[in-house]
Amino acid sequence: MAHGDRTPPLRDQIAAARTGASPLLLPGVYDALSARLAAAAGFDAIYVTGAGLANSRLGVPDIGLTSVDQLADHVAAISDAVDVPLVVDGDTGFGNAVNVTHVVRKLERAGASAIQLEDQVFPKKCGHFSGKAIVPLDEMRGKLQAALDSRRSDDTLIVARTDARAIDGIDAAIERAHAFLEVGADLIFVEAPTSVEELRVVAEQIDAPLVANMVEGGSTPLLPLGELGELGYSVVLYANAALRSAQRAVTRAYAELRATGSSENLLDSMATWEERQAAVGKPRYDELEARYAS
Repeated sequence: MAHGDRTPPLRDQIAAARTGASPLLLPGVYDALSARLAAAAGFDAIYVTGAGLANSRLGVPDIGLTSVDQLADHVAAISDAVDVPLVVDGDTGFGNAVNVTHVVRKLERAGASAIQLEDQVFPKKCGHFSGKAIVPLDEMRGKLQAALDSRRSDDTLIVARTDARAIDGIDAAIERAHAFLEVGADLIFVEAPTSVEELRVVAEQIDAPLVANMVEGGSTPLLPLGELGELGYSVVLYANAALRSAQRAVTRAYAELRATGSSENLLDSMATWEERQAAVGKPRYDELEARYAS
């Protein structure tokens, strides 16, 4: 399925958010089923989280253990499942600027409407983990230029993220953001401001579509969507709220099964048989089977 067929193009959604509409809220999805559920809930675009891929597919933390091929396969499966734009976490681009050219083309072919690249040293760490390091500014500028030169469509947006706040402070992060804009990045993502004041300073000093990342338990205060819009943010991520909610629900289900040997007490908290089949589009496949039956 071609992304964006049933919703406005991502660029238009972001432009609307900058001109007074509510910020674009991107729920994080970690597989094709969660993407289907997000689209069914009415979201007009979704975020393919790198941490969610690492956690759900490999059962490992977000420390750079996934490969570009795993990410591209993941994006392709999600793109086949939904018709909304996908903002894809491309981590560091999996290497240098030459690697970035390969990554951008693979993810674009897989169905990405936007690709996020960050300035951490490869292999990276979650933006809210300690012990991060960033590459020299000139290296990141080259990687962003490679991404912009490699995309086949100008409608494929490049999101430039800096993790400099945790290492060199908020002023250094803003300085990097300005450098990323000079290269031509479409959106700016300053990761992990530690206060409302820092969120405000970022928005006041950077004239561009801005991304805010709401990480429950992370470094940045959780603010309502409307307040982030008033500050000047165009896109708000809740990258792993669904995955963490699912983790808690699954843990409880397994505990109940282990304790009682029965799922009877889980019936009220689980999807019905019909809800499950609807979520994965079984009625459509039934129609196809009937149409092509000999």
